Amino acid sequence: MDRALRLALAQLLPELRAFARYLSGSRTEADDLVQEAVLRSLRALDGQAQPADLKAWCLAVVRNTFHEQLRSRRREARLAEAMPEPETAAEQEVPGRMRDLTRALRDLPPLLREAVILVGAQGMSHAEAAAICAVPLGTMKARVSRARRLLADRLDRVAPDSVIV
Repeated sequence: MDRALRLALAQLLPELRAFARYLSGSRTEADDLVQEAVLRSLRALDGQAQPADLKAWCLAVVRNTFHEQLRSRRREARLAEAMPEPETAAEQEVPGRMRDLTRALRDLPPLLREAVILVGAQGMSHAEAAAICAVPLGTMKARVSRARRLLADRLDRVAPDSVIV
């Protein structure tokens, strides 16, 4: 495999891990998810030309791997309820508002969570996120809108007197 391609893939690891962390809600699951996605990516790219947008392609691999794991475990309906609480050390590191945001994100349904993370945290356009998720642009816009509304409602209940920027 081309050394430049391996280097480009290695440079994407922090973004892939962050995306996987938001999808899964768990550091351990995110690490496992990224490891599986990178293995799949390396196998698919072995001897092949590099995709035009490696970042989008790898994010799509992470997303698809996540959804495959959800289906295979038959736990999509229970995922939001079964999310583990953040670790004590993580709670000490993260200020109160970030902890509230993390909890609110974790409580979103998986499809809404991935939409708001791709558009909000990853800074992608709605069109780019729709392409990654293989859905129409309108569907992506609706998912992001619903996710933002749910987050705003949840965060307003957590801290009604504070201003959320």
